[in-house]
Amino acid sequence: MDDATVENALTDIEGRYPPELSKLLEDNRKRIIWQVQEVVRLVKPGGRVLDLGSGVVPFMPVLASLGYEVIMADDYGDAYYGDKKLSGMLDFFQSIGVRIVRRDIFEKDFADEFERLDMVTTHDSMEHWHNSPKRLFHDLWKRLNDDGLLWIGVPNNANLRKRLTLLLGRAKWSQMADWYEQPVFRGHVREPDVDDLRYIARDLGAGRAEIAGRNWIGYRHPSALVRKLTPALDGLLQLRPSLCSDIYLYAWK
Repeated sequence: MDDATVENALTDIEGRYPPELSKLLEDNRKRIIWQVQEVVRLVKPGGRVLDLGSGVVPFMPVLASLGYEVIMADDYGDAYYGDKKLSGMLDFFQSIGVRIVRRDIFEKDFADEFERLDMVTTHDSMEHWHNSPKRLFHDLWKRLNDDGLLWIGVPNNANLRKRLTLLLGRAKWSQMADWYEQPVFRGHVREPDVDDLRYIARDLGAGRAEIAGRNWIGYRHPSALVRKLTPALDGLLQLRPSLCSDIYLYAWK
């Protein structure tokens, strides 16, 4: 499946989103294309993919449009989702073949809902979880096919920018208003680093594990200079994932 096919599929899906979500699409477009291309590279068409903490980004819907059997699992408990816009988006996803599982993924019987899986993914979600994912990952690991893959993507708590800003006293974990002014904190609870991801792979008994790094934040940075420099810097930083803003664990069963 070539890149043009993936990009055209994303464009078609984006056309069904409401205008108020245009910024969400713009900020995540490059990342979503890469994520879809990775699934296409690693899982045969028609494979079954479960995504944890899906939100409403078009990652899973694009895969569904390309012939994958996809499941989006999320409690959709953020205040952002508390209106008709969410219902409309979920109805749209289901109309193109996405299975929606709207529940707490940490409920003990959550994994019982799924038959054999080819891939389990969670991107930009695990850092928000208040619960330990150990039991969840082990339960889903049992439901992966023998050559199945757990693919985790998270912000890196030790990327190059954070190392530098820490020395300047400008490395706040999160915004005060996100924690203090909200009745329930849904921000970043714990951002992992490369060693943490390797720990998860060892705990699961992965047959093979790889770490990759990307730098999506630079592509949507407010500064035009940073956006211009990011493509070149991104390529260099990928040689050292521990310095990248976004890190990914690929763990094969």
